[in-house]
Amino acid sequence: MFPKKQSKDHKAATYPEKVSILAAGMQITGDIVSEGDMRIDGLIRGNVFCKSKVVIIASGKVIGDVKAVNIDVHGTVEGNIAAKELLCLKANCKITGNLNTEKLMIEPNAIFNGQCVMKGAQKSASVVNEEGEVLLQEH
Repeated sequence: MFPKKQSKDHKAATYPEKVSILAAGMQITGDIVSEGDMRIDGLIRGNVFCKSKVVIIASGKVIGDVKAVNIDVHGTVEGNIAAKELLCLKANCKITGNLNTEKLMIEPNAIFNGQCVMKGAQKSASVVNEEGEVLLQEH
């Protein structure tokens, strides 16, 4: 009869209605924290922290760092980007900053100036001796 209480650790993906939109023409100064998906059409002068997906539309601009599970960039980011799973740099996006992600997709005409570290490569690192035995394996 009564619904069970859900723990606070549920992912935002289970709540598809949680989408925050910063419309074109809007400007925010300060850091933003979101549990659900975010769509950025305007300007943010601050850091963006999201526990789900961030989409920065062509008119969108972030001057600060962006951290989320998945990130699609169509617009401009002047700061570092960290995606826990997938980072997509769409055609005509402009990024000035470092990237840190597990998976990276870059479309033609995307502009990226910075360094990239891919976490997936670190997960499978191992040291093997001459006989082929694994001496050390990092996860």
